[in-house]
Amino acid sequence: MSKPWFDQYDPWVPHEIDADVYENVVDMLLEAGEKYKDNVAYSNFGGTLTYGECLDLSRNFAAYLQNQLGVKKGDRVALMAPNMMAFPVAMLGILRAGGVQVNVNPMYTARELEHQLNDADTETIVVFSGSTGTLAEIIDKTKIKNVIVAGLDDLINVGVPSPPIHPGVKNPISFVDAITAGSEMEFTKVDICGDDLIFLQYTGGTTGVSKGAMLTHRNLVANITQFEVCAGEYVDFGNDVVVTAIPMYHIFALMVNTLAYFKFGGTNVLITDPRDMPAFVEEWSKWKVNVFTGVNTLYNGLLHTPGFSDLDFSELRFSVGGGSAVQRAVSDMWKKVTGKHIKEGYGLSETSPILTLNPFGSTEFRSAIGIPAPSTDISLRDDDGNVVPQGERGELCAKGPQVMKGYWRREDATAEAMTDDGYFCTGDIAVMDEIGFIRIVDRKKDMIIVSGFNVFPNEVEAEIAMMDEVLECACVGVPDERTGEAVKVFVVKKDASLTEDRVRAHCKGCLAGYKVPRHIVFIDELPKSTVGKILRRELRDY
Repeated sequence: MSKPWFDQYDPWVPHEIDADVYENVVDMLLEAGEKYKDNVAYSNFGGTLTYGECLDLSRNFAAYLQNQLGVKKGDRVALMAPNMMAFPVAMLGILRAGGVQVNVNPMYTARELEHQLNDADTETIVVFSGSTGTLAEIIDKTKIKNVIVAGLDDLINVGVPSPPIHPGVKNPISFVDAITAGSEMEFTKVDICGDDLIFLQYTGGTTGVSKGAMLTHRNLVANITQFEVCAGEYVDFGNDVVVTAIPMYHIFALMVNTLAYFKFGGTNVLITDPRDMPAFVEEWSKWKVNVFTGVNTLYNGLLHTPGFSDLDFSELRFSVGGGSAVQRAVSDMWKKVTGKHIKEGYGLSETSPILTLNPFGSTEFRSAIGIPAPSTDISLRDDDGNVVPQGERGELCAKGPQVMKGYWRREDATAEAMTDDGYFCTGDIAVMDEIGFIRIVDRKKDMIIVSGFNVFPNEVEAEIAMMDEVLECACVGVPDERTGEAVKVFVVKKDASLTEDRVRAHCKGCLAGYKVPRHIVFIDELPKSTVGKILRRELRDY
């Protein structure tokens, strides 16, 4: 069936892709590793690993997981680390052992970590040494038996200091020691099919409890292939240099940078702490960068860092923005400095993530999330599930080979998120123009996006409501120049002595930093409907 967006595809983009071109992601990565074995796959703090070294090290780690820890196909293994050399090696080892990788934000609070580890039913975790303090707080409340600790200097040996392991973590296993031990062990190849799980990618929930999107090998093979055919001639296989500053545990960088560019034979320059903008710019200056991915706030931060505009961008082929809306002002400034506009795309954890992209061959900026990827159907629907006429607002619903299998052990949530005819409901309200370009115009769910990370108001409200001094509260997202959106909380006091600092300090103790309210307003009464529902929409205009 013809779709309005087909005519907008670049000449090289097919209408459909083969989601089964590889049986699983491991086969895809191993093929690339052999093909580009002498190329540099990853660089971090000046240290490098070739594709061949990644294959050898990951094989040894997989052997250790199998033989020493008894990891079997389908077992969940958590990986809690920033962008560091251990991440891709551990990831490939977990996948080769047949494990399901549970991606964990290393900035999580103890409460968030406890929920995720228990929900995923995880016994083994690979964790950055700097996050072991959080793990120590809750490890006795989980099923974790094996703690493998990775440091910043692991595998590169350039003298980068790493935080010490918290003494509360008993009998930690060194990541490097595990690899060394695995080199003496036999590795057993695991048969993996497309329907087998590859990741549990946790996403926020309207109840305040995050749930794991079950992503399969076929989901990721499909999305990598969709990205590859859309980029087309903009990929220089075996030669591209891509800068990875957004977190590899986030589905955007996980699919595009970590997996797709491994398949493409590119060199990934890992930025461990992108908040240190001067150091980030200094690292960029050492490379002829071809590809950059980021969120709007990251682009804006670079543009306002001294020295960035002086860099050589002659080899920059394209930049992709996702996670949150790319602002025209930021893209215009990016083009002024680098010569290229930012290509905005759209997706979710549940969709591996890419659903739509702006055409790579277009040189103009569009205030739109682009057009659907090949083999992807987008349907805009009203509250009753009816398809709305083109040009009218409706909830963006998607169907394609990249859409998740469902939510982990949450059949109720899966059923709620899917239509009767198999479309995933994103919760975003969109409009499609006459030629197929889509714009997000509102959000059906009350989710807030802070620098590309999802914050659900109910989760923030539930924590603040635990305070004895609070009668009730409501949380909304408000525009923010730096982070796209910021968390704003309205609080009705039960105790007149309650202060903003007290509320903020409470939140810092139980929520990840990006979820902590930027703005706190005390109010006498919250606006409510006749049935008592808090009217967040009214608060946004307050």
